[in-house]
Amino acid sequence: MRIDASNWKPFIISEMFDIHPTKAYSNLSKDELDDGGLTPFVVNSAENNGIGGYSTLKPTESGGIITFSDTTDGNTFFYQPKPFIGFAHVQGMYPIKRNWSENELLFLVAILTFVNYGRYNYGRKMTRDNILNTKVLLPVIQDEPDWIFMDKYIKSLHYKTVTTKIKGSKAVEIKFDKWEQYTLGDLFEIKKGKRLTSEDQTEGSTPYVGAIDSNNGISNHIGQASTHKGNTISLSYNGSVGEAFYQPNPFWATDDVNVLYFKKENGIEFNKYIALFICAVLKEEKYRYCYGRKWVLEAMRETKIFLPSNNHSPDWQWMENYIKSLPYSDRI
Repeated sequence: MRIDASNWKPFIISEMFDIHPTKAYSNLSKDELDDGGLTPFVVNSAENNGIGGYSTLKPTESGGIITFSDTTDGNTFFYQPKPFIGFAHVQGMYPIKRNWSENELLFLVAILTFVNYGRYNYGRKMTRDNILNTKVLLPVIQDEPDWIFMDKYIKSLHYKTVTTKIKGSKAVEIKFDKWEQYTLGDLFEIKKGKRLTSEDQTEGSTPYVGAIDSNNGISNHIGQASTHKGNTISLSYNGSVGEAFYQPNPFWATDDVNVLYFKKENGIEFNKYIALFICAVLKEEKYRYCYGRKWVLEAMRETKIFLPSNNHSPDWQWMENYIKSLPYSDRI
């Protein structure tokens, strides 16, 4: 199905939903909740449908609602199909007047994410009052939301189940006793991104990599020529600090992003498998930095990270083999 939004009309969220905090086990932290049970708990995250882990405790919410975080970016709207446990600052959207179907709520999640993306961050909170007063464009029929269209559109999004030939039991075992510390600036030449205002951007196909935590860091495609080569890593030092992504193609990096170029002195050809391993390690450094404490260039160069070693040198081949041993790595 094709979408023609020219005849859509605005609806205010407060006329369709009540919004209030989800019920939480207020005395338990995320780590304490995550005890290997079957009940999902939803946290302040823009990843994994907002799910922070699984608990043995009973659900506090019935499911069948939309959740979002009021403390992070505007891309945390998720449909929760199953009963779950709420968490501090996770808001629930509870339909009024009528019960929305799963497909209708999934349609609305996409609209809400589009409308609010980039509007909010840690400095400008996305409160429930903001969302209650938000107007969204929806397909209409006789001045009411066209529920049938929304349901049919979601059903029309065909997909194939992702398969892999690699079994989880084949994953290479990690032994941390063979890991050693290395200085990031010794392994990579780190170059700064370049500022480009939205007003100066033109339409085109060059990936525009910004300080965001999704879509491989790509926030737009522009007509300007690339400023950085592919087969590199983009690493945000501002905005969503510490988000690291492998960039396979030439791109433009914003001035909130540094770019890591693998040094020839490492003695091997850099590739996507090694890069993805490094990205995972770099993201573990995120907790050290935030909007108030940026990961500035000099600090980034001096950052020490742990890597698997062989004769006191990074074991690049082991890193590549490890990523290749993971299920779905044959889809990379």
